[in-house]
Amino acid sequence: MTTGAPSERRFSGEAARLRSAERVARLEPERVVAYSLQNLHITSVLDIGTGTGLFAEAFSAAGTAVTGIDVRSDLLAVAQQHLPEGRFVNALAEFLPFDDKSFDLVFLAHVLHEADDLSQALREAARTARRRVVIVEYPYRQEESGPPLEHRLPGDRIESLAAAVGLYDRVKASLTHVDLYAFSAF
Repeated sequence: MTTGAPSERRFSGEAARLRSAERVARLEPERVVAYSLQNLHITSVLDIGTGTGLFAEAFSAAGTAVTGIDVRSDLLAVAQQHLPEGRFVNALAEFLPFDDKSFDLVFLAHVLHEADDLSQALREAARTARRRVVIVEYPYRQEESGPPLEHRLPGDRIESLAAAVGLYDRVKASLTHVDLYAFSAF
């Protein structure tokens, strides 16, 4: 379990902050999506913790059908405005309302560190993924943007949690401001 109460770890700011030009540039959504889809034919994506749908839009632009979940209905409404053809559902990462192997790719960007139960969130991601689970988190170092260090996850912790739920064949990419972990789920 991560330290701090859920309300301390979860994003509680305004939707506009999630789409600020500076934040979008730091997150590199198109580059993250390209890495996520690399070497696989992916037609469906579940974006866990979709927020305002920034990554959902990038996956859609790459030709995939996207379903996004988030705990905040106000953010889901913004996501739906930006991606009318997307499907957005209010749900927790730990309790996904989808059948086993429902999505080719399950994507968690900057959300695993916010989960109340990290193992359960990854177990659900693995359960609903047919091919790949991708985790994007902030590097484990103090930075001016993003969550404080005590809310970030060290890479070895992400890898051990993933292995414990049956995810394997890890590929790690360190992008400019994020670390991306891609695991096989089949």
